[in-house]
Amino acid sequence: MKKWLRNWRLFSLFSVMALLLAGCGKPFLSTLQPAGEVADKQLSLMLLSTAIMVLVIVVVTIIFVYVVIRFRQRKGEENKIPKQVEGNHTLEIVWTVIPIILLIILAVPTVKATFDLADVTPMNKEKRDKDTLVVNVRANLYWWEFEYPDYGVITSQDLVVPTDERVYFNLKASDVKHSFWIPAIGGKMDTNIENKNQFWLEFDQKKADKAGNIFYGKCAELCGPSHALMDFKVKAVPREEFNQWIEKMKNAKKPVVTDPVAKQGEEIFNKSCIGCHAVTPVDKRPEQARTAPNLANFGDRERIAGILEHNEENLKKWLKDPESVKPGNKMTGTYGQLTDEQVDALTKYLMSLKVE
Repeated sequence: MKKWLRNWRLFSLFSVMALLLAGCGKPFLSTLQPAGEVADKQLSLMLLSTAIMVLVIVVVTIIFVYVVIRFRQRKGEENKIPKQVEGNHTLEIVWTVIPIILLIILAVPTVKATFDLADVTPMNKEKRDKDTLVVNVRANLYWWEFEYPDYGVITSQDLVVPTDERVYFNLKASDVKHSFWIPAIGGKMDTNIENKNQFWLEFDQKKADKAGNIFYGKCAELCGPSHALMDFKVKAVPREEFNQWIEKMKNAKKPVVTDPVAKQGEEIFNKSCIGCHAVTPVDKRPEQARTAPNLANFGDRERIAGILEHNEENLKKWLKDPESVKPGNKMTGTYGQLTDEQVDALTKYLMSLKVE
């Protein structure tokens, strides 16, 4: 088989594979399956810019093929030189004006969308409506904290939001630069140590139903060895259901443990863990003192450590060796040498921490 034919077949195979794999996105994760107003606008801009680029490529390719065929060298005309167009003012104006027009077509909607998406005026405390939801997001190595300042509620790893309305975010980091990103809902925005970034997102109820009401969030800024594992989950629910969740969180008290094994776990927790982890969603400590995830609703969460399926087996795996789950995390080495009995007791206790 000739080399060029083999290469062409390989190129064709990989092209078809790329085309097929491009359609494998999930509704809870794919930027190409938008589930909110912001994502819709951003996808429209992506499609517009792609269409312009494809148009340019097609036109240039057609001109190239035409020129190659029209002015190819013919027998007996080896010394014939085509008419030169250098200095043709009409052509120079045309190929200068066309790119400017294309840039304007792309720039106008881009600039408009940029200003629309940057409008966070409704979240200003002086102008804030009582139904406007503001969430303070704090990124840490390698976990996320979510605070609802108007309700006095703090949680972590699982973000709960109402659908079909704008949710406003204050973004900040506590250690290094991270980036807050929910691919299906909108583009990423950095979380910095020295300043606070603000933006808004909107979650579509119909798209949320299709995704099982759960969307995946990611850290989109390289922040350390477990950067790729710094995930969080977003639970998007109707406003009425969100209000019910907030009321449960606001009224949640320190859990009363009756199971003897869980009681043993609570004792271990109170000796070793309570200094960093809170077990009630109304955490009065200042922001600087919140050095570990709030565990108030740990038993209701979607994942263990943000990435593992939520079950006792994976929780035990985390308690025994956090480093094997998330390399470089701050919990590594802090548990001490837990016996299997202590791990079982802690697991029982942590799984009992629920507000639902």
